[in-house]
Amino acid sequence: MSGTITKVSGPLVVAEGLADANVSDVVRVGSQRLIGEILNMTGDTASIQVYEETSGLGPGAAVVTTGMPMSVELGPGMLDNIYDGIQRPLPEMRALSGDCITRGTDVPALNRSKKWEFVPVAKPGDKVGPGDVLGTVQETSAILHKIMVPNGVKGEVTWVIKKGEYTVDETVAKVKTDKGERALTMVQRWPVRIQRPYARKFVPARPMNSGQRIIDTLFPIAKGGTAAVPGPFGSGKTVVQHQLAKWSDVDIVVYIGCGERGNEMTDVLMEFPELKDPRNGEPLMKRTVLIANTSDMPVAAREASIYTGITIAEYFRDMGYDVAVLADSTSRWAEALREMSGRLEEMPGEEGYPAYLASRLAQFYERAGVVQCLGSEDRRGSVTAIGAVSPPGGDISEPVSQATMRIVKVFWALDSSLAYARHFPAINWLTSYSLYMDTLRGWYTEQFGEKYMQNREKAMHILQEESELQEIVRLVGQDSLSPADRLTMETAKMIREDFLQQNAFVDEDAFSSYAKQYRLLDMVLEYDVLCRAALDKHADLDGLIAIDAREKIGRAKMADAKTFGADYDAIIDEMKQQIEDVIAGGEEE
Repeated sequence: MSGTITKVSGPLVVAEGLADANVSDVVRVGSQRLIGEILNMTGDTASIQVYEETSGLGPGAAVVTTGMPMSVELGPGMLDNIYDGIQRPLPEMRALSGDCITRGTDVPALNRSKKWEFVPVAKPGDKVGPGDVLGTVQETSAILHKIMVPNGVKGEVTWVIKKGEYTVDETVAKVKTDKGERALTMVQRWPVRIQRPYARKFVPARPMNSGQRIIDTLFPIAKGGTAAVPGPFGSGKTVVQHQLAKWSDVDIVVYIGCGERGNEMTDVLMEFPELKDPRNGEPLMKRTVLIANTSDMPVAAREASIYTGITIAEYFRDMGYDVAVLADSTSRWAEALREMSGRLEEMPGEEGYPAYLASRLAQFYERAGVVQCLGSEDRRGSVTAIGAVSPPGGDISEPVSQATMRIVKVFWALDSSLAYARHFPAINWLTSYSLYMDTLRGWYTEQFGEKYMQNREKAMHILQEESELQEIVRLVGQDSLSPADRLTMETAKMIREDFLQQNAFVDEDAFSSYAKQYRLLDMVLEYDVLCRAALDKHADLDGLIAIDAREKIGRAKMADAKTFGADYDAIIDEMKQQIEDVIAGGEEE
């Protein structure tokens, strides 16, 4: 079915004569067959957002509907790949048209000529339903790709292809259903705006180890949880996202470069193939899907990129994997919504954003979670959604930040003053929070005992006390403080500099295991306890601050994993002895 363009306004095209089309249908626009999606229908007139540049397009050009909603192709070949916002593979498009991509280029998302080794799992006669595994493909050295029965297919397997190498569009199995025999390939298609189904959803109860001490110890996120990283320009949002992508203990990372600068995506593309996965020593790209829709790419595709990324993540979740979706940034996505809403002449909400901004954000974040996957196997998978927010001028009272805060359970507030002081990650410990502490407490206690959470709470208390004492110091100076308050200031400084601050360029400090985090913080707090006991015995505070062991505590975070345990015990013993010497020296005087 085809219609005719009556109006072109940037990425918005209005066409009439499409009475039989539906909202969300994909259409082909003009002689170049540009890809678009129907946003709304009024009679036979459709408003279409076009995912490519519309210059040169005018009234009278043809619009042809495909009758299918905006969908992604799911199957082997997505990992170690880079797509644009509507899942077109950029390396293959570059090979066809060069560095400047030609409009209307139509390339399948999955390579149709590459062969994959298919190992059958199902047998003729097996009763199967949605989510059951037909066979497996070793997609990369890190990930075993499970070829599953698509949603809506249920019946008896009548034929399965033998083990061998096949392309993704070859038939690998046949299932007899109520409606007849259905041939299945390695490829599934799924509408991006519809959540993939699951059997059951669980409360997230296991933390995601990011290797970043301020995150894992003070403001942890659960696997299957949601988090936001707001911050002004230059505060390190992208660096935090990169660190999470590199070191998080998830099986697969889907990184969505949504409206940010192109050179940031270039950094990822240059860096990830060289970085080794700490779990298996393989390049990080072997478990990563990149979606690039940078600020110079079509704005409408930016809006779609978020849904493309979360749908790919749900597909890998359905195999039983833990997946992290990193969106950088949802503010640029919201700006794309605002632009399209304005062109549609919809009633604007606060600051010009559409009235449905909060519900669209919720639709994205609510697709995260820990689920029992469909299928006869007892598989559990998770999708963890982490979105960067770029409020203008760092003002988190603006609509995108406020709507995000109402939805997510972890808030890592980046502070430009910390970034300018070269304190990274520049997460402000006074304004950030995690609402997963109660559900994760049992896991931390089971792994490390009660002291882990006690240390966390004590460290937070000391940092809050320091903030209050700094007000006094600004008024009357540090000399007016009591020895106990001066010790609080010193301990808080150690927590900030020796524990929270990390150097991403030093291998030993870029990632910290839970055991190392626990011991580092325990050393600082042990120092505080011992010094307070010494002050009760009238020890000299300046002498306690000057002990050699304190410098070794600061350097301990740079120790490699093999020697850290021995260093920890030695430093504790040395610290106790030196504090005893300070007490003894005071008594002699």
